[in-house]
Amino acid sequence: MTAEVLTYMAADSNREQRIAFALVAQCAPFLKGMRTASVLNIEKGWVRDLYRMINATDISCRILAVKKESCLALFYREDELKEMLAAQEIRQFLREHGYEDGEPLRAVTRLSARMNRYAKGEIPFPHEMGVFLGYPLEDVKGFIQNGGRGSLFTGYWKVYHDPERARLTFLAYDKAKDSAVNEFLTGKNIREIARMSA
Repeated sequence: MTAEVLTYMAADSNREQRIAFALVAQCAPFLKGMRTASVLNIEKGWVRDLYRMINATDISCRILAVKKESCLALFYREDELKEMLAAQEIRQFLREHGYEDGEPLRAVTRLSARMNRYAKGEIPFPHEMGVFLGYPLEDVKGFIQNGGRGSLFTGYWKVYHDPERARLTFLAYDKAKDSAVNEFLTGKNIREIARMSA
């Protein structure tokens, strides 16, 4: 994606177009079904438009935290999140961070509570969010254990384990982003760009 495209879309006076482009540009791997969830930092005033855009899709949205004039929105597909949360290693890891069960709504509510406490300066950033975003558990654990230092390399996340798999994943994410942005530029809306669950 060229800098010219980014500059043009950021300057677009049509608010709905700017919101849709931000969602497409920053959440493309999720929209295309390659990630469990994605986050987007948005202006408070954009929330209603954002919910309208994902209406009639299988995408759920939860505002995780509000800080000053912006919100952190989590996008996820409930069935996929439920499947991910059912994995034994993930359940065990999340239990260690105070998540009682693998029910998606309760897990997202807990994550939201922790993000709000972080936003108020009460706790450190809840790095378990990486699991929700579909980062490999080994990399999430590596990040926490190493305080974010000493990674093998950085792409969509900091990689501590299986760098070759991560490189291939990052390339696939880049292709998804190019595809989604091109679809958006040809006039497709979020419902048409987002892969729907079968």
